[in-house]
Formats: sequence, structure tokens, C-alpha cells
Amino acid sequence: MRGDHMWSGDELDLDAYLERIDYEGDLGPTADVLRALHRAHVAAIPFENLDVALGREVPLDVRSLQAKLVDRRRGGYCYEQNSLFAAVLERIGFPVTGRGARNRTRGIALLPVTHAILVVTVDGEPWLVDTGFGQQGLLEPIPLRDGARAEQGGWTFAIGVEDEGIHVLRALRPEGWTDLYAFAPQTLYPPDFTVMNHYSSGHPRSPFVGKVVAQRPGTGVRRSLVRNLLTVVRTDGSGDERKVGPAELVRTLSDVFGIEVDAEEAAGLVRVHSAVV
Repeated sequence: MRGDHMWSGDELDLDAYLERIDYEGDLGPTADVLRALHRAHVAAIPFENLDVALGREVPLDVRSLQAKLVDRRRGGYCYEQNSLFAAVLERIGFPVTGRGARNRTRGIALLPVTHAILVVTVDGEPWLVDTGFGQQGLLEPIPLRDGARAEQGGWTFAIGVEDEGIHVLRALRPEGWTDLYAFAPQTLYPPDFTVMNHYSSGHPRSPFVGKVVAQRPGTGVRRSLVRNLLTVVRTDGSGDERKVGPAELVRTLSDVFGIEVDAEEAAGLVRVHSAVV
């Protein structure tokens, strides 16, 4: 490990990143800056698995992440999003560590630890930081302490603590509180994200393999495309859904999620999409 450059923040083009997320504010390692950067990142860079759907490698080195998410203005999933954000925060001067979380959004199913998140310390207080949980995710960080609660853009989140020091991120829905994911206090490092990424990008049981996924959280509304179903959910619990056919896919990725793909990618994604419709 490389000490002060664990997340390779020294290799990041910070100015290009800030332009990508349209951020012109302060850059000190404070809670206000952390919240502002997180919100700007989530608003600008969509969650998507398109390289996984195309059967491509998903590199996590900072230069590859910058080329894809910043220069090409694409998106990525949790390992990409949070690895890039960790490099940004490290470059600015925030202490950043990784964690591995277990998704709890699929009912009672016991899922493996495959979600990558961050813990950032500001003035001695740890914050849960996660720019990569897709449409259900945080818009801003939340203090990592039992009972912490935050309203963000009309969505309400809370932190709970269970046995063995397990932290749980919860969301308030019209029907009550629901768990999003749970994570242990064990510190993870970039190589651990690489191992989890290997499973999620290629294992036949990965929820990201063999289909298109694109998502965006936001103030008042969340949008998600999984397979061929486009879903819109609002803070009052109302929503809409419709099927997206192969002929609409590329336009939907652009118009709804702000994802631009080249001709080769478009053709490949349409083939994948046609197979699951």
C-alpha cells in the first residue's frame, strides 16, 4: 500500500473531475464540502453497468476511471463510482477507508458482500459515503452513528447498529422503514474492491451480467432501467413504469440517464437488450 496515496488521488486530474460534476465551491476537507461534492457527483455521473453487459473488463485504476466516467462522460457501478470518489476525496485531504456491504433490498435472501462503500472521517466523526448504490442510494453522506437520520431531497435515510457492530443503512418508504444494506466495521482496500468487482462483472449469478442496468437517484424522483423495464418512483410513493424495446434503448440511455455510447457500444447493447426482452 502507498500510504497517503492508497486510492491513487495523486494520479487524478482534479480540475477535469470538478468540471464533469459542475462543482466550483470550496475544496477544504470539511463536512460541508463532503456533502456538496457527494451531491454534485451523484447528480452528474449516472449508475450503469454497460461494460459488464457488453462482456468487457471493468478496470478500477484511476486513469481508466477518469477516462470513462470523466472524459467520456459515461457512468459506472459501485466499484467504479466509489473508487473514483475515494481518489477525489483523498486528493483533497479527507481520510478515506473502504467497506463491503451486503445488499438487503431483495427481501429475506442472504446475499454475498458485493457492494463497495466508503467511510470518510471529518473532525473525528465517521460518515457513510456512497455514490454508487444507484437509484435507491444516498444523495449526500450520512453520519455513521446509531440513530443518525437525514432527509435528502425528499428521501429519508437512517443508520442503525446490530449485533457484532454491523451498521445498517435504512430508507423510509410509505409503508415504513426498509433496510438497504448492512456492513461490518472491517476496513477494505482497493485490492478488495478488485476482487468483488471480479465477481460482479463476470459471475453468471451476478445481477449485472447479461442485461442492461442504468439508474439515477435525484431530488423528488428516482429513475431505473433494469432489463427492459423503465421505472420512475417519486417521494410520495407514486410511480410509473413502461417497457423499453431495443429500438428505444440507446435514446432512453441518453435522454433519461445522460449516458452517451458510441456506435459499436450501441449495437452491442441492442443485441444484449434484444435477448432479454
